[in-house]
Parts: sequence; structure tokens; C-alpha cells
Amino acid sequence: MLILYLVTVILVIISFIINKQKTIKALKIAIKKFSKIMPAFLTMLILISIVLYVFPQELIIKYLGIGNKYISTLIASLIGSITLMPGFIAFPLAGILHQQGVPYMVLSAFTTTLMLVGIITFPIEREFLGIKITIIRNLTCFAIAIIVAIVTGFVFGEIGI
Repeated sequence: MLILYLVTVILVIISFIINKQKTIKALKIAIKKFSKIMPAFLTMLILISIVLYVFPQELIIKYLGIGNKYISTLIASLIGSITLMPGFIAFPLAGILHQQGVPYMVLSAFTTTLMLVGIITFPIEREFLGIKITIIRNLTCFAIAIIVAIVTGFVFGEIGI
């Protein structure tokens, strides 16, 4: 992530050297747009923090690592749909869950819905995309996550034909 910041700063400096007025104008536009989405973004971060507190790692392991794989997959996809975390947190968490005995099919449903389905981000999406598109996008992504989980179960031999 540090490299991304460094590259961005370098490119802004280069842009500033090439055309000072355009760079300043672009930065003003960026700051204005960022300040518009900041309240919604902060709300989303607060909700994510609350959800991650309500669903600690031990609870996730308890309900996802035992019992019926299909029920665990459904629970994992619902939890993943509610929570939201970046890939650099989600994938190491999936590795920890796998070491605790959570099947790949369940992990697939969990991580895919974490990345694709956004119950917490619904207010932001609704604001920018509209309610109909937001609902369609979330339902489609949920269905894709279930399909990916089933395919993963077949590939890893966790479920048979």
C-alpha cells in the first residue's frame, strides 16, 4: 500500500510540474468529491466495525467449521453478505479458518460474498446507483457466490455429483 501512495505522490508532483493550474484544479475537484462522500464512507466504516465486533472470529469458526456443509455455506454467505472487509484481511482470515477445519466450499461462499455482496454498503450504493440496480446487483452477486461455492466444493472433492 505504501508503494501505491508513493507512486501517487510522484505522479501528482509530475503533473504539477507539467501543468500547475490543471493539477490544482483536479485536486480541488477531488477534495470536493471526497468531502461529499465522506459522511457515507464514515457511516459505512462505523457499521463495519460494529458488525466485526458482533461476529468475532471464534464465533465464525464455531458455526462454519462443523456440521452440514450446505448449512455452513448458507450461514457463511449470509455472514459474508452482512460484513465487509478488504481482501488483504479476508484472505488471511480464510487461511486461519481453513486451519481450524472450515471446508473450502464454506470459505469460498464467505470470501466471495465478503467481496461482492454489500448489505452494509447498501445505503451508499442506493445513493449512487438507485435502489433497483443496487438490489439487482446484490442478488446477482449472492447467486454468483453460491455457484462459486458449489463449484469449489466439487473441485476440492467436498461434495459429490
